[in-house]
Amino acid sequence: MVGTEHLTVERHGATLVLTMNRPEAKNALSLPLLVGLHDGWLEADADDTVRSIVLTGAGGDFCAGMDLKALAGKGMAGDRYRDRLKADPDLHWKAMLRHHRPRKPVIAAVEGHCVAGGTEILQGTDIRVAGAGATFGLFEVRRGLFPIGGSTVRLPRQIPRTHALEMLLTGRPYSAEEAARIGLVGHVVPTGTALDKALEIAGQINACGPLAVEAVKASVYETAALDETAGLAAELARGWPVFDTADAKEGARAFAEKRPPVYRRA
Repeated sequence: MVGTEHLTVERHGATLVLTMNRPEAKNALSLPLLVGLHDGWLEADADDTVRSIVLTGAGGDFCAGMDLKALAGKGMAGDRYRDRLKADPDLHWKAMLRHHRPRKPVIAAVEGHCVAGGTEILQGTDIRVAGAGATFGLFEVRRGLFPIGGSTVRLPRQIPRTHALEMLLTGRPYSAEEAARIGLVGHVVPTGTALDKALEIAGQINACGPLAVEAVKASVYETAALDETAGLAAELARGWPVFDTADAKEGARAFAEKRPPVYRRA
């Protein structure tokens, strides 16, 4: 499995767990962390035994965003990874899920700080679980910066526009409870249990037909910007082939035989 000094990779059954591991900096984005995320998404895409991904952070925090010391020109850890960035100048955007969407479902398990670039990465995930003590927010305007990780485009499409604009324009922090109330996260659980809940959801996804799961996710995103007529046509194009798979037949057969299905991605 891939990984770097700031990004650890583990397998929990059919789930790949990516842990941002820079706790001394609240998992602020470093070059090794970005490279690790980039490679982790690609590993999950390439490995058909991976059915879901969980993204979390070490040390009680999710991600405090970009390393502002590095942005101020004081250097970023991981010089040995700079050749990767030169080879692919888009690598950091792919790592932050701005320019890459994994085909497997991505579940965020958030504790502590999930602010600035952390909240921007969050918007690239599919399902979100927060510990009760988590803090969210897009602080960029408070520092004279722009949330260029996709938030001015994605956030108003994911939560009501009035809430999106308030978050973007005030730069204030949001509690986990408020984040759930406005729809930014789906679950709030006791502090320290977000990863457990995320793995529980991942297990439920893993029990489903992987071809069906991936087609459903793709359809949701492909049709998001289409009008209803075009969207329904695109859904049929994605959905009908699933019915012709051996997995679809196995699902029906297992239901009739009252046993768990055994899916083979076929």
